[in-house]
Amino acid sequence: MTDTPDFVREIRINPIDPTESVLVSTARGMRPRKAEERAPRDERERVETCPFCRGNEDKTPPTIKAYPDARDWDIRIVENLFPVLGDDRPQGSLAFGLQQVIDGYGRHEVVIDHPSHGISLHQMSREHLANLFQTYQERMAEMYAADPRLKYVLVFKNFGPAAGASIPHTHSQIIATPVVPENVQNEVFHSRNYHRKFNQCVFCSLIDEALTYEATIYDRHSGAVRRRVNVGQYVVERGERFIAIKPFASRYEWEVHVLPLQHAADFLRATREDLADFARVLRRTMARLDQVIGGAQYNFFLHSLPHGEEHKDCGPSYHWHLEICPRTSIPTGFELGSGLFVSTISPERAAEQLRAVALED
Repeated sequence: MTDTPDFVREIRINPIDPTESVLVSTARGMRPRKAEERAPRDERERVETCPFCRGNEDKTPPTIKAYPDARDWDIRIVENLFPVLGDDRPQGSLAFGLQQVIDGYGRHEVVIDHPSHGISLHQMSREHLANLFQTYQERMAEMYAADPRLKYVLVFKNFGPAAGASIPHTHSQIIATPVVPENVQNEVFHSRNYHRKFNQCVFCSLIDEALTYEATIYDRHSGAVRRRVNVGQYVVERGERFIAIKPFASRYEWEVHVLPLQHAADFLRATREDLADFARVLRRTMARLDQVIGGAQYNFFLHSLPHGEEHKDCGPSYHWHLEICPRTSIPTGFELGSGLFVSTISPERAAEQLRAVALED
């Protein structure tokens, strides 16, 4: 049971990136609005016209990588037909006045996660999910090794129309860029500063707090309890090697992060045993979200230590993780204009509801 007040209106600072803030305003959730309908999901095993279904390989660009093989594949990687970045026409950078241009050089590939057209992430087997993330790992390593101009490789998934998915067949994407994305760079910068100050990884500190910390905060005048922080209050799921945590300053109402319990900066160094436990924690977390939200549409993205000389000293301070961001609302003018995310459910209540889901496996 959480001791968070029924009505919360407070601005929370992201401890990983203190420049990012979230407004938790639970009263905002009481305003009249149309009830959200469950997102339609095509649960068919195979669709004849779907370019990502097995047997329709001629409808996509050629296979780059397939597991276990190109004919009876369970996971298949192809070039994105409409890439945001490409290596077909590399050009030099430009600068004119205050305007600067960096060539849109890079790689953009699609990972067809599963041959089954309508399967959800929580319906995939643990073994398959471990294979999927090992496939990401192998392809990321190949991209980094192939071209030193590539500074960062991002793995992400859009699931559902609200999350930007243009094809219903389950798939994810890999984009390699000549720059480190701003949000990753901010995480690296602030976590390095924290480590220099406290000689500890800020992500590890947050995990320690989630598993060991409790406190009671009182009003200095009346003596009334203002807030209680309980051990495990933000923990959604835990395995032997990984943990799923609801961020204290969640940008999205049902946002959950999955992190290694022991310090690990680079996803590429995760072992097969690591990925097996990661798959279990991820699968159970997604099952909880699916039960509570009722058909989750979401984005996930994998943040790992950037490669390159300028980040070689960041191993002790950075911690790789997967951020899962369900899309249950559309950003408002206030959020877009201020850069301040608004959450209408407290992270404490959300974590409590997710933990309460009874899972068979």
